[in-house]
Amino acid sequence: MWQDFAEYILNEVGDEDVRIAEVAVGKFDMIAEVLSSRENITLIKTDISPADESVIKDDITNPDFRIYEGVDMIYSIRPPSELQPHLVNLAQKINCQLIIKPLTNEDLNTPGVKMKLKNFNRASFYILR
Repeated sequence: MWQDFAEYILNEVGDEDVRIAEVAVGKFDMIAEVLSSRENITLIKTDISPADESVIKDDITNPDFRIYEGVDMIYSIRPPSELQPHLVNLAQKINCQLIIKPLTNEDLNTPGVKMKLKNFNRASFYILR
């Protein structure tokens, strides 16, 4: 499933030079490793409690918009439901695509914003363009 999720993102960006932000990274870095291996992708990882020096400290409930300048896509893997409206807000303010991969069978908490369910091979996630 995770390889399918990474593959979807790679298909979306193609060979274009892009900036992607993973928000609320936590300790799971499999997708970040795949994306970082591509020369055309600049990956920014943020979390309120960075696990290591590769992660920028940022509070998504009060984001530092300078971190996200020029970002083309944001994704978040299993973000807590209380953070999901803040992810939508950030994506809308910087005008970029948002992908949320919630916990299995978890409803999204994005009041007033309809995200599209996407099934790609064995991966399921929500997209806001």
